[in-house]
Amino acid sequence: MSKKWDKEHKQDEYYKKAKKGSYYSRASYKLLQLNKKFRIIKTGDYVVDLGAAPGGWSQVALEKVGEYGLVVAVDLQRIKPIENEGNFVEIRGDFTEEETVKRIEKVLSKKADVILSDASPQLSGIKNLDQLRSLELGENALMISQSILKPNGIVVMKAFQGEEFENLLKEIKEDFKTVKTTKPPSSRKKSVEMYVLARGFIG
Repeated sequence: MSKKWDKEHKQDEYYKKAKKGSYYSRASYKLLQLNKKFRIIKTGDYVVDLGAAPGGWSQVALEKVGEYGLVVAVDLQRIKPIENEGNFVEIRGDFTEEETVKRIEKVLSKKADVILSDASPQLSGIKNLDQLRSLELGENALMISQSILKPNGIVVMKAFQGEEFENLLKEIKEDFKTVKTTKPPSSRKKSVEMYVLARGFIG
């Protein structure tokens, strides 16, 4: 991480909002904006948050599902403690591994309404390699949906744009009725990240 990036990061509008507010990261504002525009998470929903650490998306999801919903956060890293977490479950594990998927299935009492993935690979600085690693995470989120997502459910995932991005979209379109790509205002303009919103899981 360069000193220039660190300086720009700390001057970022959404970083400052997160520091002053109750959210763990600026990423929370991405999901807030996506949810406001597309109405992804509703009261009572069961939501699985893949690659959840430090917990910014899980915080927003908990606000939206209310007391009758459930949020299952999955990450190798520990999630920061979240207030009012009676309907929150943390799973420490690698969501690309079958054992972790089985643990998610065990926690859910029914199929999930929404799967979220704001997961990023460990960046190497090599553009093509980072993009491929990002797409692999997206493909894993897609595979997990086969096991835990209800019919007509929703998946929101991050993926880096590049040569193989369209191939990922083709795969997603095979399993969902509608697929959109979008970039919330809080996503940095320089970033190659794009968010895929897939609705109507065919199952």
